Amino acid sequence: MNEKELIKIIKSTLNSEYIGDDCAYLPDLGIVVTQDSLVEDVHFKLDFITPFQLGYKSVTVNISDVCASGAEPKYLTISLSLPKYVDENFVKDFYEGAKLAAGGVKVVGGDLTGSDKIYISAAAIGSTKERKISSRSNAKAGYKIIVSGEHGSSAYGLQLLLSGKKEPDNYIKAHLMPEAQTEFSRQIAENAKEDYAMMDTSDGLADALMQIAHSSKAVLSVDTSKIPHASCVDINTVLYGGEDYQLVAAVPETLLKNLNGYTIIGDVKDGVTGLIIDGKFYTDIDDKLYNHFKE
Repeated sequence: MNEKELIKIIKSTLNSEYIGDDCAYLPDLGIVVTQDSLVEDVHFKLDFITPFQLGYKSVTVNISDVCASGAEPKYLTISLSLPKYVDENFVKDFYEGAKLAAGGVKVVGGDLTGSDKIYISAAAIGSTKERKISSRSNAKAGYKIIVSGEHGSSAYGLQLLLSGKKEPDNYIKAHLMPEAQTEFSRQIAENAKEDYAMMDTSDGLADALMQIAHSSKAVLSVDTSKIPHASCVDINTVLYGGEDYQLVAAVPETLLKNLNGYTIIGDVKDGVTGLIIDGKFYTDIDDKLYNHFKE
């Protein structure tokens, strides 16, 4: 059992047209909505992250999903389930971090309950006004595949933490306090005239590429030598590490003249659905990805 299989069950059971992308696009309301959860000992350990950093990251992961849709992040709700071993200082520091990450995005509510460990569930709402919204099913042959930022830094930072290291601190920060790519998203969504596909790389760059390929029934071909990454980060970490919260998009080449801060790493082709990495064709990479439900 994995997340993708569960999503298929949920989508077919509900017969929902909204489930599939990281955000539900509700055109009648002019908004997108997303919700993410973080669970202690699954997504984080208090040995490695402060309450401030945890609040920051909890907000970032939701804002990142809104950015992946192309919408403008506007509002957040945050719910906490807290065990007895955390105190008032934890809550204050958590919300200080959340406030910093939110910036101009307003936290407007949430819920508090008791529990056996820390559970965080946040929801974000984005405005679609004057923006063209993405879908991972919109990649078309001839489109260019572009990315923001460097890849693999967050996973490398986690490797350092698990090894008991706290330096270089830029990689540790990439893991504990990632940045949502609001400007990259805005440029694309405000300038796009044609459909485009976009996702964040929270579950890994290769996973995002494969999901776009399957949803679009297309072939995405990438050259790993073109993917921006630090020299100390190996290519498997770059592709499969996850939690960078960068954006990857398949866009018409004509859009590129209106963008900056991007790197072209490949293109979309016709053919049997899948992902080509350095000339090698894959129809499935699930065995290379982290599975929350695997014991």
